[in-house]
Amino acid sequence: MVNLKKYNDVSKLFVISLTFFLVVSCSKQNYYVTKIEGKRIPITEKESQVLEIENFIKPYREYINKDLDSVLAYCPETLDKSSGKWQTKIGNLMADVTLMRGNIVFQAREKKNIDICLLNSGGIRSILPKGNVTARTAFEIMPFENSLVVIALKGEQILEMVDFFIAEKKPHPLAGVTFTIDKNNVAKNISVQGKPVQKEIIYYVGTNDYLSNGGDNMNFFKKGVQKYDLEYKLRNILIDYFKEVDTIPVINDVRITVE
Repeated sequence: MVNLKKYNDVSKLFVISLTFFLVVSCSKQNYYVTKIEGKRIPITEKESQVLEIENFIKPYREYINKDLDSVLAYCPETLDKSSGKWQTKIGNLMADVTLMRGNIVFQAREKKNIDICLLNSGGIRSILPKGNVTARTAFEIMPFENSLVVIALKGEQILEMVDFFIAEKKPHPLAGVTFTIDKNNVAKNISVQGKPVQKEIIYYVGTNDYLSNGGDNMNFFKKGVQKYDLEYKLRNILIDYFKEVDTIPVINDVRITVE
């Protein structure tokens, strides 16, 4: 006679063992990287395919290079941002051109004038070399996609701007404002467009979109009462200016005087 109790015990043991195995196998496992292997996969395109791609790209490259290297103007001397303590010739040019070209757009759109232009010295990424000037020159000087923004600031923030300028001790491009640094390192005789600055008057300051948001610690821009994005890239401002002039002027006027 078959002992059923014995078989039931074996079945129970089998079920318990299987359940335990499934629980353990489904539990979370930790895996660790023990070895990393790699191999170089050669490019296997046929020479004819590479040549076909090159022939397709070539006319576009030649067109772009021709456009970039077309002579737009002439610069009589090399302009370098490291050639001055409080202001530089290239900084003066950048600020003046931005104010002038920006005013064309600002006057057309808002019927207002830009009073001041302040840019950052670090934004000038190359020299303006002596000799022929091309669109490529503008790309080298201003490789970023920064655009011109006008911020409406009260005279009180213009005073903050001047204090920031003195504390920074960098030749940031500046136009439309002049001042004197006295023996105590304090600004005096601050004028905007030839008139003494007044705390409650609104002045329109042209700068780039990065600085307008307080970049480079220019936090006074964040106190502006109004903001206008002219959607005019600084690089294009330079290119448009180069197209207008035959010879680029070397601007030596004194904007910051030190006692």
